[in-house]
Amino acid sequence: MERWIALTFVLVGVLLRTTDTQNTTPETVLNCCEGDVLFLLDSSGSVSSYEYSRMIRFLSDLLQPFSLGPDQVRVALLQVGSEPRLEFLFEAHSTQQSLQGALLGTRQLRGDTNTEAALRLAQDWVLVPGGVGGARVGLPRVLVWLTDGVQPGEVEGPMANLRQEGVAVLVVSTGHGNYQVLRRVVTPPADSHLYFVDIDDMSIITKDLRDAIIELIRAERLQVRDVTSSSAVLQWRPVLSGGTGFYDIRFGPFGTGGGGEGGHGTSTSTSGGQFRRMFRPGDSTWAELTDLQQDTTYTATLVPESNLDFLKPLSVTFTTLPEVLSPTMVTVSESSASSVTVSWGPLQPNSVRRYQVEYGSLPRGEVQIVTAGPDQNSMVLYHLRADTDYLITVSALHSSGKERAMSIRVCTQEELPALKDLELTTVGSHAVQVSWRGGVEGLRGYWVSWEEGGGFSGHTSSLYLPPSSLSTLLTHLPPTSRICVSPVYRTARGEGLCCTAQTYSDAEPWGYSSYTSA
Repeated sequence: MERWIALTFVLVGVLLRTTDTQNTTPETVLNCCEGDVLFLLDSSGSVSSYEYSRMIRFLSDLLQPFSLGPDQVRVALLQVGSEPRLEFLFEAHSTQQSLQGALLGTRQLRGDTNTEAALRLAQDWVLVPGGVGGARVGLPRVLVWLTDGVQPGEVEGPMANLRQEGVAVLVVSTGHGNYQVLRRVVTPPADSHLYFVDIDDMSIITKDLRDAIIELIRAERLQVRDVTSSSAVLQWRPVLSGGTGFYDIRFGPFGTGGGGEGGHGTSTSTSGGQFRRMFRPGDSTWAELTDLQQDTTYTATLVPESNLDFLKPLSVTFTTLPEVLSPTMVTVSESSASSVTVSWGPLQPNSVRRYQVEYGSLPRGEVQIVTAGPDQNSMVLYHLRADTDYLITVSALHSSGKERAMSIRVCTQEELPALKDLELTTVGSHAVQVSWRGGVEGLRGYWVSWEEGGGFSGHTSSLYLPPSSLSTLLTHLPPTSRICVSPVYRTARGEGLCCTAQTYSDAEPWGYSSYTSA
């Protein structure tokens, strides 16, 4: 007698809860949730074709409002027959159009009601977090069993194992038997997770079952992103219906508390310190917190305010980054033999009093110091020695009293003196004596080249001479040759001089000979 009283109570409770909300779709279903839901559908011969089609239509209506995708809700369908058949896995459908097409195309299996085999498949594969094609790690997992209640089989043990592994179990039965068995397999509370309903009245439990699923997979996590030394962005899933209610956001250093009263955008003292409040409309999904203290742990609380429902506040703790002190980079953009241009950044004129640039040759050269204002981010350093390594250090004195310095090593360019006094002397027929003045420090040699025939023949010859050479004899030249001599240094050639030579005859082969004179 007590069993039938309890059953009657459940049935009446379902009817009373749903008569005034039938066929309504809450806007909060969109983007509300994140989790994996497996539907275990009785497809055996004990279910008539008519009942089976009503169950499919029920699933279609139940799932229609949900947002699907890899970061939202995913759905899988496992049919119960003599052998279980997995119609589709969680990753199969990421749009409602795809899911609805798959549901309406599902065909009944018939045969025996082998629920135990289907549950083993669900436990060993489908609902395993991180498995191939299985559930996602760290997200809620839900099993919804649709059955006609006839011969459920030995399901209590497998269902208990699933619950112990963190899977929430809900049951919808279109029959009126086996109440005690079904009550034991669902996740408490039974009045929210166990439904008995006639096959023609399944629509009256659609909203209640959907709400029960939402409560299990609702993405209530309040997330923090884009944290800097002075700001952070709060992000959340919408939990208020569009256009209704608002969000009350309270934040302050950890330990200051989030309670108390305050006006819009005002600060309010609490026994623990200061916290601030801001308000956002009901369709908001983010808010930026600004003017935060650097390197400080904050607590933020999001309170959804609604006249329709009581919604739990969400809280999160985060730590702002340490202050980024300039300079964070120092570069040399231009370099010559006697100067370099050094730049630094980023500029922080509101917090930097001045910059100081120190530079000296390595390893132990005299250190020079120059200063720059808070708005200056570059400087030219003059009167440097050529081909010399320098250490340059840029320091910033901040208003807070903190200092930050960065150094860079740079080498000035080598001096490349130009050649002086090139002289060509004709020596007999088709021979030219080429002479120049040398003696420059750092010289590595000379590069002599000549274009035969005034450059029109397209033939060029060249010759490298040691630094002690001050002249060379070129022989077998054509009547006109363009002759150039360039000084060669460690890193590059210096500027050379060119002249056109005139010879007497072009009757002999062309070539050169050279000699060195002091």
